[in-house]
Amino acid sequence: MSESCGVKITLASAMGTCFGVQDAIDMALDPAFAGRLTVVGQLVHNPQTVDQLRANGIRIVERDEIDSITTEAVMVTAHGAADSTKADLQARGFTVYDATCPLVIRLHKLARWLERKGYFVVIVGQRDHVEIKGVVGNLQNCLVVAGVDEIGPVAGNRKVGVVSQTTNRLERVWEVVAAIEQLDGIEEVRFTDTICQPVKDRQAAIQDLLSNDIDLGIVVGGFNSSNTRKLLDLLHDRGVDAHHIERPEELEAEWFTGRNHVGITAGTSTPQDVIEEVHQAVRRLVCL
Repeated sequence: MSESCGVKITLASAMGTCFGVQDAIDMALDPAFAGRLTVVGQLVHNPQTVDQLRANGIRIVERDEIDSITTEAVMVTAHGAADSTKADLQARGFTVYDATCPLVIRLHKLARWLERKGYFVVIVGQRDHVEIKGVVGNLQNCLVVAGVDEIGPVAGNRKVGVVSQTTNRLERVWEVVAAIEQLDGIEEVRFTDTICQPVKDRQAAIQDLLSNDIDLGIVVGGFNSSNTRKLLDLLHDRGVDAHHIERPEELEAEWFTGRNHVGITAGTSTPQDVIEEVHQAVRRLVCL
């Protein structure tokens, strides 16, 4: 905790780049790839990192743009991909490098194991998120639900296996599990917690900020970062005014008027230097 012009500023005890993200970045920035690597999708959901990759000669294309790839080497992002996607890239003659986070790989393996054991697989998450698309692509039959209001089609399945997007909030997933258990025809619900520990650590750190009575939260990370948005949701759910930014220049002076204690946190794709830039910008703004 620090103080500027009478306003306390506290950085979350756990925030910023996790090991899976850092490993993916380090892999892509290997000098051996200079000028000869294309990443299929955003390697990580952070704009500064994307800018850094491009500045190092790495091309980034979407899945529907693979016909335009001219490099021999391609990389799968930290969010993972279906086996069929990797096989398609290999069939096209590319050398495929896999930067999938180990905890996402665990989710893939558990979902497939549940299906092999005869469970109807329910994935709690965002169906349009790249991580979930990859998991679904490896299953024969499953259902993706965002919340309890979408579980109706699960009824009638005797055995149900539940997993979660790695960036979810555990209490929300448990709500879904409890609701499924009440559906007609359900004999067994097997839930395996696949939310990654770095995400849990960053969510727990929000509770620490709240216990210190912050009255404003600043959440730093990509606008398309699922885990970063969950941090913002946590603050809002606890009644704390909070703002999600990608860059320090997005801070607005009026947010800090009359504040006593500002808490700063960041998602698992946010670089430490960006967090520090935001921290220093907040210090300047509270003193205006």
